[in-house]
Amino acid sequence: MIHVALTIAGSDPSGGAGIQADLKTFHQRGVYGTSVLTLLTVQNTQGVQAIRVLEPEFVLAQLEAVLSDIPPAAAKTGALGNEAVIEALADRARSFRFPLVVDPVMISKHGAPLVSEDARAALATHLLPCAFLVTPNLHEAAVLAGMPVDDISAMFEAARRIRALGVSAVLVKGGHLENEALDVLHWKGNWFEFRAPRIGTVHTHGTGCTFSAAITAELAKGAPLPEAVATAKKYISSAIRSGPGLGQGIGPVNHHADI
Repeated sequence: MIHVALTIAGSDPSGGAGIQADLKTFHQRGVYGTSVLTLLTVQNTQGVQAIRVLEPEFVLAQLEAVLSDIPPAAAKTGALGNEAVIEALADRARSFRFPLVVDPVMISKHGAPLVSEDARAALATHLLPCAFLVTPNLHEAAVLAGMPVDDISAMFEAARRIRALGVSAVLVKGGHLENEALDVLHWKGNWFEFRAPRIGTVHTHGTGCTFSAAITAELAKGAPLPEAVATAKKYISSAIRSGPGLGQGIGPVNHHADI
């Protein structure tokens, strides 16, 4: 019996991030991927030119179509666009009977905002309490925790503050630290650290989406959370290290990577 994972996110026509990255990752990690689109983008490796957020009713209609026919064993969210979509999704997510991984995507790799200002508050207030795991990078952790997050000690404090918002587990990703790629997981009162050497490359488009999708895939297969994160960490490190070098800007990682 094949395991099913669901992604609720935006589209990246260049294939490096968003729905496209999630589905590629699901497939590579051995699960069947389903998807719900929240927004459309016009983008490539050089930047984001336009964003169109879908109506909440249409997002929910997609979600019900999937849940009623091919229910997932785990799901994740990516870019959600605005407050209305987040609130509508949160209302439905309260009844999920599977783990929800929230990747709180706020800006693109090129610096383009992917959620409105009011959506950030809605994310913390409405969606995070429905999440099993939230996976912010340093910038996103700073926004959610209301504090600067630029070193390891700040990562631990931010994880505490974000977990206090009602989420079960917090993984603060330190891929932007200078010396190494350290991620900190706070779960059930315990702390876990996941370390990897920094890889010198500009081709990191879609790393957050890919990492959270890999965690979701492992959860869908029944892996305990620390094991799911450890496996996903190996996968994203391999994907960055073997990036195909596509595009003329910040290229995608290698979603075919093996661990």
